[in-house]
Amino acid sequence: MTLVFILGVVLVLAAVFVLALALRGDAEASGVGRSLAVLEAMTNAPEEMRTELDRPFSERVIDPLRQRMLKIGRRLSGGDSAERIRRKLDLAGNPRDWSADRVVSVKVLGAVALLSVGVALAVVLGFSLLTIAVCGLGGLLLGFFVPDLYLYQVSYDRSQRMQKDLADAVDLLAISVESGLGFDAACQQVARNTDGPIGEEFSRMLREMQLGRSRSEALRSMAERTDVDDVRSFVSSMVQADAFGIPVAQVLRVQSSEMRVKRRQRAETKAQQVPVKITVPLIFCILPCLFVAVMGPAALSVMDNLT
Repeated sequence: MTLVFILGVVLVLAAVFVLALALRGDAEASGVGRSLAVLEAMTNAPEEMRTELDRPFSERVIDPLRQRMLKIGRRLSGGDSAERIRRKLDLAGNPRDWSADRVVSVKVLGAVALLSVGVALAVVLGFSLLTIAVCGLGGLLLGFFVPDLYLYQVSYDRSQRMQKDLADAVDLLAISVESGLGFDAACQQVARNTDGPIGEEFSRMLREMQLGRSRSEALRSMAERTDVDDVRSFVSSMVQADAFGIPVAQVLRVQSSEMRVKRRQRAETKAQQVPVKITVPLIFCILPCLFVAVMGPAALSVMDNLT
């Protein structure tokens, strides 16, 4: 009886094992079948679908989204927005990979993003419905005008740098011309040995001349890409000297002397503005601390005596 019982247990375990193997094989077969079906479906898919799936994510999603934002931005900005943005980009030095269409798209994207952030923060902080609407509107306006503010700041910094470095560039031009170089070769020396926007503008002017533009047209284009009065005055003098045949070295010497005088006058003007500008922080920041340090012990003594 014991042998029969053991034999029965062994047979049951063997049957369970065989059943498990069979089920596993069916499962593996069904999994392999599904994988083969998917591969076959992808292989036999239409050419348009395979081409669409093979395209990068940026081309399938980001580019269409940017095109939609561009259309919305053009409707909101007006018909002449492209020309105004190109003008701002010229004043900012044409930052790399920036164009008028991209600025419009970034404005719409920033408006949507900051609108969402403002509403989310207001909801999380538990503000009222009116405050949520005000936060959303503020985020919308801020996000829409952030690219314009950025371009304005870059243009301002670039103009200040050009105004500061122009005198040294004109000195280098005068020295180069007086040493025997032509005006174009002197401009090449400025573009090679000067850093910042002045060197970039002279380099761009030389490239335009190499492409076939005359010297006067290249100089006028350089003046149009900036709003610095000294640069425009220098360009006007050089164009007139080129038109009337005046010696370039003499014009450069006069321009260099005038720019040195103007730079010294601007420094004196800023120095005279310091007392006026320091009045506000002196009254609201320095004097209260001084009064606390000087009058504090006396006030404490008076209070002790009175109590």
